[in-house]
Amino acid sequence: MSSPDDRKYTKEHEWIMIDDAATNSAVAGITHYAQDQLGDIVYFELPKVGDNITHLAKMGEVESVKAVSDLFSPIDGVVTEVNEKLLDHPELVNEDPFGEGWLIKATVANAAAIDELMSATDYDAFTAAS
Repeated sequence: MSSPDDRKYTKEHEWIMIDDAATNSAVAGITHYAQDQLGDIVYFELPKVGDNITHLAKMGEVESVKAVSDLFSPIDGVVTEVNEKLLDHPELVNEDPFGEGWLIKATVANAAAIDELMSATDYDAFTAAS
């Protein structure tokens, strides 16, 4: 499965996509590769609305049947929304990591920083080499 071209990726297997350029609003989640490696996801610990998040700093945890893993922020910013559906249905990330399984929405402090992240092509090459 190729990663969607409309977003950027981190080596920690998070994705970010600007959803409103006028307000620097972005949506973020984990990749198909990440959910595939984790297996069946059973729990998320996500940041709260209003929390400051820092590029590549821990912003929460994901628990699967295999392991507990840290979630890292792909950007600097402020959380504006969390995907409440994941609290009751964490498996949404297994089913649709690039759609219904998004994790957070945030206001990005520096939208240009997103351009420094990996493209879909680069990310797919990175995961293929893993």
